Amino acid sequence: MSNVHNSAVVVPFRGVPASTPPTPLLNKFTSCVTRAKTPDAILDGLDDFATKLLPVNVLGAGRMPQRTSDWRSIELGKDVFLHRSAPIGWWDEYAAKAARGYDPGIMMAKTSLVAYTWTETMQTLEPIGIDRWPYELALSYGIRDALTCCVGQRWLVAYWSRQVLCNLLTHPLRMLLIAGAGFAAARLEQVIGEDLKRSGEQPRITPRELAVLRLVSLGMASNDIAKRLGIGEETVRSHLKRVQGKLGARNRAHAAAEAIRQQLIP
Repeated sequence: MSNVHNSAVVVPFRGVPASTPPTPLLNKFTSCVTRAKTPDAILDGLDDFATKLLPVNVLGAGRMPQRTSDWRSIELGKDVFLHRSAPIGWWDEYAAKAARGYDPGIMMAKTSLVAYTWTETMQTLEPIGIDRWPYELALSYGIRDALTCCVGQRWLVAYWSRQVLCNLLTHPLRMLLIAGAGFAAARLEQVIGEDLKRSGEQPRITPRELAVLRLVSLGMASNDIAKRLGIGEETVRSHLKRVQGKLGARNRAHAAAEAIRQQLIP
């Protein structure tokens, strides 16, 4: 436990005692968090709730970047809030690596509609090479598994454990942890205020930009796209430059892949 703050203890597995039905437990948690006035107090309340269910602690919560390339703008204490049980040093190393390049964790979260454990992700996607670094980094800090909850495509709330969660995380327990994460995220939004950068509409991608991306996805060069659409080659390049910015893409191929991932083009 040398990497973990002394004030946080991972409790042994107890399950949900018969004398403590899940609904009263959840009600007690929501009442506690409703009274919380700071992010730390909110995460402490969620952690107290979670440790009564499974051998897990709260890792933290954060606003999801609008684009996977927005990592450099994320600030600890403003956009991301760590629980005191998080292994010391893990976040600093994670954020530094993510800011320098590709973060498969954020990509997975932005495409997921359900909560998932890191072990489940590893078994399903079988990541290799660069996609493995978040999991390998977590293991080096004693994080054997985690449950990531995506709340409204705006917040991520994560629990962590020194045990593999697949065999412990029954459907009712998973639902309780998801419910707790959702309520905590909503309360965090109330306490710290809405992110004004997210209050406006997302940049609108025009039909012509989508048409250009569709032809890029088919492997066509700019001059061929210009002939197909009846526009100038410089106009094609302008469309691509604008849509790359809207999608947070590094180049035209990345923009086309992102448009396909978001189901903007077939």
